Amino acid sequence: MSMLPTDLEISVERALAEDIGSGDLSAALIAPKLELHAHILSREPGILCGRPYADAVFRQCSPEIRCHWLVAEGTEFAADTVLCTLEGPAGPLLTAERTALNFLQLLSGTASRVRQHVQLLQGLPARLLDTRKTLPGLRLAQKYAVRIGGGHNHRLGLFDGILIKENHIAAMGGIGPALRAARALVPVLTRIEIEVENLEQLEEALAHRPDMILLDNFALADLRRAVERVGGRIPLEASGNLGLNNLREVAATGVDYLSVGSLTRDVQSLDLSLRYDG
Repeated sequence: MSMLPTDLEISVERALAEDIGSGDLSAALIAPKLELHAHILSREPGILCGRPYADAVFRQCSPEIRCHWLVAEGTEFAADTVLCTLEGPAGPLLTAERTALNFLQLLSGTASRVRQHVQLLQGLPARLLDTRKTLPGLRLAQKYAVRIGGGHNHRLGLFDGILIKENHIAAMGGIGPALRAARALVPVLTRIEIEVENLEQLEEALAHRPDMILLDNFALADLRRAVERVGGRIPLEASGNLGLNNLREVAATGVDYLSVGSLTRDVQSLDLSLRYDG
């Protein structure tokens, strides 16, 4: 469905090391040959995301753990749904439990939140974008969840595109100098986007032909004026305090993209649990 993050295995390895440290003292109490049958249950509705992460957790803890998924990645499910069944050596399975649930809860919560926003845009051409407001060390995982939820990634980081924001403009002495410096710095195929805060700055930016313009905290009337002025020549992105309460209204102005920092900044994990079957 969506390309898996390149750092998936190392993210799981790091998360397990954080939890296990020098050894799982609780799991050491369990007889080595004891087999465990269990399942993962969701206590609330949502979109499943994070199966590859959970699989990697179980695999790294023990190749003998068998996970049978009952819900596909990116699929909506109801409350009290069994997402998967598990069987394998009890010690490693219980060692893996919390880390697997942490990934599943975080990523499913993110994908579910994204899906809510995407549904508001049905019938409109605007696309939903994420931002760099992510949990440190989990950016690629959260951006994967955004894609699973139906959203789109903006930049992965500072290395794969230029976004000239207000502080860059201030440091460079204006919109013109900043855009000229950007054109001289990067290859022609590298996207150059600039943030503007009013219609006057928009006019200045248009004179230097950036690849994309971010309209930051524009009023609805000014968004409509900006869309009319640009006339589809340059993609326009709206940003600033966007959420479920106003997303469709902003999209209806005709902007091409809407970036919502809360998709990954405000973590709302789903309530999942692992239960022993006996």
